[in-house]
Amino acid sequence: MSSEEFTHHISKQFNADLEEVRSHILAMGGMVEKQVVDAVQALVEGDSGLASEVISNEKQVNGMERRIDEECTRIIALRQPAASDLRLLVAATKANTDLERIGDEANKIAKMAIRLSEDGAIPRGYIEIRHIGNHVNAMLRQSLDAFARFDVEQAVDVVREDKSVDVEYESAMRLLVTFMMEDPRYIKRALNVMWSLRALERIGDHARNIAEQVIYLVKGKDIRHLPLSTLDDNDLVNDGEGV
Repeated sequence: MSSEEFTHHISKQFNADLEEVRSHILAMGGMVEKQVVDAVQALVEGDSGLASEVISNEKQVNGMERRIDEECTRIIALRQPAASDLRLLVAATKANTDLERIGDEANKIAKMAIRLSEDGAIPRGYIEIRHIGNHVNAMLRQSLDAFARFDVEQAVDVVREDKSVDVEYESAMRLLVTFMMEDPRYIKRALNVMWSLRALERIGDHARNIAEQVIYLVKGKDIRHLPLSTLDDNDLVNDGEGV
């Protein structure tokens, strides 16, 4: 499947409706990606002003989610799409939900940034936050690029990368627990850093979900909750058509 396969309808309006949904998903993805970048920057630099901007933009992200849901519902009701068109709308709806939840996680990180900046001290764990933040943001960017280009190979790469993020997250959490044991005065700040790391790990999960929807969209295969060995199926990256 390629983008050209979504331009074969007799109705030009149908073509336009499908393309509009896709473009709105990508626009929302771009905004959410910026939210994540800004939230991490606000945290590691103690920038409460930037954190406040992230929080104030949450309403706009929520508004975009509602608009995309309404568009998908309207198209399904009016056009009664089948096959690849229906998969596109289902994938868009689910990706829309994941993007909104990524925005929620960025909002949590921004709130933690404000709390930590008020403490005044720079807690340990910021190096890990910056590193994992860069990692999950790259995953998000790649999953959106895969959605834009119907690129299954790139989507598969994102799914695999989620495991690496989980390993980095667990390592960072163990390090913070060690710091707390060594110095109980650090417990409050460390807990805030832990919540921020947890939010970043969840962002990686949502990026993976979007990539899984790309695989479903193009190949018609639902790989959710299946082991990583499923990704070794050659049919996921060849030219075979989905159901």
